Amino acid sequence: MQHVDPSIPSEAKARRKWPRRLAVIALAAICVLGAELVACRFAEPELYNTIMAPVRWAGGAAWDAVCWTGEALGRAGSAAADQLRETGSSIQQWIEAQRTPPPEAEEVSSLLDEPDLAPPKTLLDPLVSNLVLRGDVEYLTGGGADIAYFNQTDEIRAAQTYGSDPLSTHGCGPTALAMAVSSLTGEIVDPEEMAQHCVRSGYWCRGNGSYLSIVQGVAEDYGLACTPVDPESLDEDDLYTRLTAGEIFVALMTKGHFTKGGHFILLRGETLSGEILVADPASRDRSLIPWDLSLILEELSPSRHNGAPLWALSSGAA
Repeated sequence: MQHVDPSIPSEAKARRKWPRRLAVIALAAICVLGAELVACRFAEPELYNTIMAPVRWAGGAAWDAVCWTGEALGRAGSAAADQLRETGSSIQQWIEAQRTPPPEAEEVSSLLDEPDLAPPKTLLDPLVSNLVLRGDVEYLTGGGADIAYFNQTDEIRAAQTYGSDPLSTHGCGPTALAMAVSSLTGEIVDPEEMAQHCVRSGYWCRGNGSYLSIVQGVAEDYGLACTPVDPESLDEDDLYTRLTAGEIFVALMTKGHFTKGGHFILLRGETLSGEILVADPASRDRSLIPWDLSLILEELSPSRHNGAPLWALSSGAA
């Protein structure tokens, strides 16, 4: 049985319940409407008034409190969203900074840009150096060791990519290093496979070829010894000795007989007359022409980051 206090008139009981009703109404309006009502109030006032008319009977003061609370929630939500966007932007900038080395600490090689200068000499006698096919792979003969040869401009490379760039125009780095790794380890690594590895390892520079860290990075990745060589203090007799012993030198060339921009080639041996044999990933002819060491040194890139412009590679970790 419900207990009734006869000392409290029914009208007084109704007035006592009224604040609780207002609180329930306000709480429901805040929870259900929130920031959406605030947006509607300013964007579509007529629609806002139509929707809210049944609730306004609760009293002007109570409704103002609801609106003020809703607007406060809307402002808080907007501020939180702005803060979230700002935080996300800061995180994205940090991620990009980790992916892209600062310009003063890293440089990149250029895409394929054929030189204007014609080779200064004619092709070697095939008995001195030649391209021979063994199985599915071409080899350059006549150096300190035969070199597995790949050409980035071959038709087979036309559909292959280096990241989002064509391997045929941007892939001198991975193609040259595919030759070096295949020759020094005895395990054939195709340029396409090497390009994929370089992308995963962060050596690919979108639209510009490769970061100079590609040489030392790939050498370490494949267990090769890599020694930067300073052109200014180069001991030419030591270079010849190392080439004869089967070491391979990666050279970054600048404008001249190999490129109009930047281009990786290999130094792979010498002739009996002291000329240098190269493996150019963009030209079979240039790979079968003898080169004066002085010309190669003169056309080395001026870059001096990450061991550039000349590195010596040999089998076995350093």
